[in-house]
Amino acid sequence: MLPSMTRVCNLIARVIWVDPFRAWGGGTAKLIALALIAILLPGAEAAGRDFSIVVRSGPFLPVLQEVFLAPFTQATGIAVDTLLWRGGAERLAAEAGGGGNWDLVLVNPEELTVGCTRGWLQKLNFAAIGGHEHYLPQAVSECGVGAYMQSIVLSWDRSKLQGSPTWADFWDIAKYPGKRGLRADVVGNLEIALLADGVPLNDVYSVLRTEDGVRRAFRKLDQLRPYIVWWHDDPQAVEILRSGEVLMSSAPNNQVALADGEGGKHFGVQWAGSLFWVQSWAIMAGSPNVALALRFLQFFGDPARQAQLPKLLAVGGLVKGANDRLPPAEQAISPSSASNLRDALGIDPTFWRENLPRLRQRFEAWLKH
Repeated sequence: MLPSMTRVCNLIARVIWVDPFRAWGGGTAKLIALALIAILLPGAEAAGRDFSIVVRSGPFLPVLQEVFLAPFTQATGIAVDTLLWRGGAERLAAEAGGGGNWDLVLVNPEELTVGCTRGWLQKLNFAAIGGHEHYLPQAVSECGVGAYMQSIVLSWDRSKLQGSPTWADFWDIAKYPGKRGLRADVVGNLEIALLADGVPLNDVYSVLRTEDGVRRAFRKLDQLRPYIVWWHDDPQAVEILRSGEVLMSSAPNNQVALADGEGGKHFGVQWAGSLFWVQSWAIMAGSPNVALALRFLQFFGDPARQAQLPKLLAVGGLVKGANDRLPPAEQAISPSSASNLRDALGIDPTFWRENLPRLRQRFEAWLKH
């Protein structure tokens, strides 16, 4: 098998610049090398190493490899080093500036916001990847472009509860007796409590930015507290539904969709009042492989490829037209489809970056009393 174009170019560059006198010698050799690199891979002359993509381990990784990375390398001849990380702003800071070996990284909303604000991530050139209008508005930010969307939804076992309950019904123990499942964390629960208390979607974060609004959310949680079963990881949210431990639960939409039908169990999903967030691609500050990163992002932004995400992972693509290609059953489970987004609330990373330590401490103290 022939080596990738990236490796050919890097090898030429390494030979010429590390030991110019042993190689062909002089400035002529450098000019020849630059010409070869320009022919083999435009933009690669800036790269001193292979192009790298950094993601968390988990179910997205094999789909990324199969649907995007392998076809990208086959189509372009560009090899990709896939690296893993556990997340965290501190690691982003350590890798910024070109001293590490990270080029393109998949980040959550908080990491994107902090990394962009502090200059660890580059401002993204959308003109090179199809323009802003190529993407859903939720995918576009100063330093990132959305890779996929996930949501927290209200879910229930259809054999135990008919109809389509809302967050207000979630709190109505008299009408719907039984336990309720919520994640054991402050993020998302304050928003859900306010929605259940009648706060309009567009006003949730303006209310939460006041002390009265925070007290209102905790008072609402107080009402439900004796009936709550707390879940701690994503699969557990579905397990407590499947076992019958709870009648209804907040749950990640992809966990619900992937578990639906297993063992004869069928779960309902309420998209109104769902909370969505976007995982985004971002280019590290100081990366020598910006041109390659943009080329991959353009490839990743193909609607036909992104249309495979709901079927394989039950997450939503963020390129316009991707959801239009889906059959009705897959549109129904895609968080980014127009009908599911219509009454959904985007989790605000700026609010949580500013308030998370204080509100998490308050939530944990509330749990203990």
